[in-house]
Amino acid sequence: MADLDKNKNSLDNKDQAWSARFAEPVAELVQRYTASVDFDKRMALVDIQGSLAHAEMLAAQKIISAADYAEIQKGMSQILSEMKDGTFTWEIVLEDVHLNIEARLTKLVGDAGKRLHTGRSRNDQVATDIRLWLRGAIDEIQTELKSLRSGLLGLAEKHAETIMPGFTHLQVAQPITFGHHMMAYAEMFARDAERLTDCRKRVNRLPLGSAALAGTSYPIDRERVAKTLGFDGVCQNSLDAVSDRDFAIEFCSAASLAMTHISRLSEELILWMSPRIGFIDLPDRFCTGSSIMPQKKNPDVPELARGKTGRVNGNLISLLTLMKGQPLAYNKDNQEDKEPLFDSADTLRDTLRIFADMVPHIQVKAETMRAAALQGFATATDLADYLVKKGLPFRDAHEAVAHAVKACSTKGCDLSDLSLDDLRAACDLGSNANLIEQDAFEFLTLEGSVNSRNHVGGTAPEQVKKAIAAYRKTLG
Repeated sequence: MADLDKNKNSLDNKDQAWSARFAEPVAELVQRYTASVDFDKRMALVDIQGSLAHAEMLAAQKIISAADYAEIQKGMSQILSEMKDGTFTWEIVLEDVHLNIEARLTKLVGDAGKRLHTGRSRNDQVATDIRLWLRGAIDEIQTELKSLRSGLLGLAEKHAETIMPGFTHLQVAQPITFGHHMMAYAEMFARDAERLTDCRKRVNRLPLGSAALAGTSYPIDRERVAKTLGFDGVCQNSLDAVSDRDFAIEFCSAASLAMTHISRLSEELILWMSPRIGFIDLPDRFCTGSSIMPQKKNPDVPELARGKTGRVNGNLISLLTLMKGQPLAYNKDNQEDKEPLFDSADTLRDTLRIFADMVPHIQVKAETMRAAALQGFATATDLADYLVKKGLPFRDAHEAVAHAVKACSTKGCDLSDLSLDDLRAACDLGSNANLIEQDAFEFLTLEGSVNSRNHVGGTAPEQVKKAIAAYRKTLG
């Protein structure tokens, strides 16, 4: 086991921003253990963006000179070019994205680079960077969500009249349309979009200017920086500003819900694609085969999305656990906030992107769906409703139709296969048998059943089309 107290196991950390306080350098293993540059360097562009806004404010407030600000701008432009062409060197000894950029800036422009950190701390700097990065990630995810919802609307419109069985307990319940089914997912993803929009409001508040925890003695203008960076306002308490990660937890919660909706859709696609059900097929580019069974076509994309939901849920729990015991204000624990946050955002964005491409190309097997809807006495409730409209109390009507279903089960036929006299006898209504007339069979057809549910939120094709039209307006 490495001896962490031995200087021979340490790195030269003379370039560290805090090295003068210590009598010996940090041990190499500790250096690697505490460094975050391998994963937080993805925030480099927003770190530069935040630093430039900070520098502009310092110059405007006469805290640094205009000449220093010009040098900082020049140096940052050079750093951006190096990052773009891949020549920027990341050093683990400099711990994180912030110190790597600052060190390179100082090498390029000298003392002006050293003045950039005036009036701020890495505590409020990283809090600002995360918010800037997450704001952009939310906007990307919203774009993918919009594409997926648009694809669902197109599929629903195409199949507004395609009849399939609706299920409860995975048992045939009532006839619905496939369009209606797809619109249920459109509702779910619309709520996800609303949650992300609401979450973004709390993300979009500026912590910069809170410094380490107590604010700064320099005459800074936080509102100016907020306006420059497009924030809606500033965080009102410096202690909370540097230690708050609620916004990250809230995003991960919204991401978990969105992935849960993806997972529910995935489960249905997997079931529907099974040859035992055969409701749909997926294009080959979203599937794989078997290394041993040549006939296989596996729905790998939905299966993997269903699995990835677990890791996104885990990320949420990680962040909640990370924050639950922290005293104010900033603690090194918070370095662990980024990887689960980055992973949740990446996973959700990529999953939405691939589903947005896949959903419009789902191949619906309408005849198989219709045949399945004819099984399981899917229109039994319609017959009960028919009897209620004729004056029979619902509980009596329910009991009468249950008798009829039992009789049909014995005969191996559907309710619609019975003659009028047999249907009356099967319902065992006694003196009320004549309540059932020939028009009852209109409600025992699949089309009659779905068309009768012609109200807001119902499965009738007319209502499905109205819902699609309304949703299109919200998508813009």
